[in-house]
Amino acid sequence: MTSIFHVLNANQLLAELPNIERNTLIAVCETVELPFGKVLYQPSETITHVYFPIDSFISLIAVIDTDSRLEVAMAGREGMLGSSIVLGINETPLLALVQGAGSALRISAENFQQLLLVSPVLHQRLKRYLYVVMNQLATSAACNHFHQIEARLARWLLMTQDRAGSDQLQLTHEFLAMMLGVRRAGITLAAIALQARGLICYHRGAIKVLNRPGLIEASCECYTEDCALYTKMLSV
Repeated sequence: MTSIFHVLNANQLLAELPNIERNTLIAVCETVELPFGKVLYQPSETITHVYFPIDSFISLIAVIDTDSRLEVAMAGREGMLGSSIVLGINETPLLALVQGAGSALRISAENFQQLLLVSPVLHQRLKRYLYVVMNQLATSAACNHFHQIEARLARWLLMTQDRAGSDQLQLTHEFLAMMLGVRRAGITLAAIALQARGLICYHRGAIKVLNRPGLIEASCECYTEDCALYTKMLSV
């Protein structure tokens, strides 16, 4: 039981819940391992389970066609996957792809809906989280249109580092290009520029963050604004 409580605290949405809500949640959840590259949801698919990442993280990707994909959000220990069920909708519009392997708490959609009825604190936190996600989706749309690739790459690396909890990130240029919706050549030039400034080191699919404060300065303001909104909404 102690280990389960420790796991709950690892996810920021579940940390510090009242004991009665924690016990109710423990009774209906299980810990699962999410391997890199696993597809958890397909667009328009019925949601059968929700996930609260512990040390894994998941990319939410808009799929236009076979060759056109764009990451629009990310869920790690700060959030959850399957949040549309909070709104009473059990269908997902996005592709959910495990970007960082690790563990997560999993709850069946049916049990999760019942859990919300008897967990007012969790329900309120999840509604606030939904507000944050809505803002992040809007920010991502504007960011992808208006900001330079170098700043967007810096932002994306910071978001990934936050969820990975490590300076070492296993990322290829091809994968980064898909996540940011740009050509591989654009990612290469942006990565070279960040490396030349001593902010990152890139070698054979591995990126190491060398200077996080510098990377924050190089990123667009979207990163710090997202962090500030999350803190504001979820610290109450």
